[in-house]
Amino acid sequence: MEKRQLIMDKSMELFAEQGFRNTSVQQITDYCGISKGAFYLSFKTKNELIMALIDSLMEKMTLEADRAVKTASDKDLLYAFYYQIFHSFRKHSVFGKLIVSEHMQSINEELVSKIYYYQNLLDKLILTIIERLYGNKIEKTKYDLMYCVKSFLGMYTELFISNNELPDVELDLDLLARSLVEKTNILAKHAFTPFVSHELFQIYKNPTIGDMTQQQIITLMEENMEKMEDSIEKDSLILLKQHLIEPKFSPAIVKGLIENIRHHPNCKLIVYLLENRGDFYSAYRY
Repeated sequence: MEKRQLIMDKSMELFAEQGFRNTSVQQITDYCGISKGAFYLSFKTKNELIMALIDSLMEKMTLEADRAVKTASDKDLLYAFYYQIFHSFRKHSVFGKLIVSEHMQSINEELVSKIYYYQNLLDKLILTIIERLYGNKIEKTKYDLMYCVKSFLGMYTELFISNNELPDVELDLDLLARSLVEKTNILAKHAFTPFVSHELFQIYKNPTIGDMTQQQIITLMEENMEKMEDSIEKDSLILLKQHLIEPKFSPAIVKGLIENIRHHPNCKLIVYLLENRGDFYSAYRY
């Protein structure tokens, strides 16, 4: 077994038994039968090891859920998704509880980044399921339904985390999955008032979206231009793209161009991104 993987597997056992804080690097190396030097060749710190374990766990859960969805028929699609997610939660519930009770108290930027990265992957998977199952019938409410599905996952995950203290209670995954399929179908069929639009979803799905690179914004502009018919809004978007590449308009002109596209359904995210670029209005050539 590769030394890095050996450290991860063995440390997981120790962390589950003793917790993060009460497990030292020395204990890990003794348990693995390696030197401290060998440990530090793989991980700079214990915290880096913990982050690697969290990353590995989230990746496994994401891939397992994705695999379950891809191999399921439409009839069993939602069931397979819910069952696999909660099966993974139950399998890793001890480590999940550790993350919540100990490591989240010292949350850092890297952990936040990883959490949002995997949340975005989960969002994409849930949307794929929703679109595959319900098609255009829920086009206006699909983002609301996605958040409802995520809420189900979060609420019922609490049962698995607290269940560590109740070892004799065996939660019925089949019943849970069938119950959530029923609830999801009811929402899909009888919820008609949308709250989360495509634009709002794009803004909130990534807390660092305001830091998108210039090229990413340009690509977004070009994608939206293709969807737009010839109009003042499209012409304004073309001029704003040119200004982003080579600033040449005064702030007054830029503001006018942005106002032209502000209320266009394809341009709300672009307006948000441009207005959050501190130099966009002022960086132009006289």
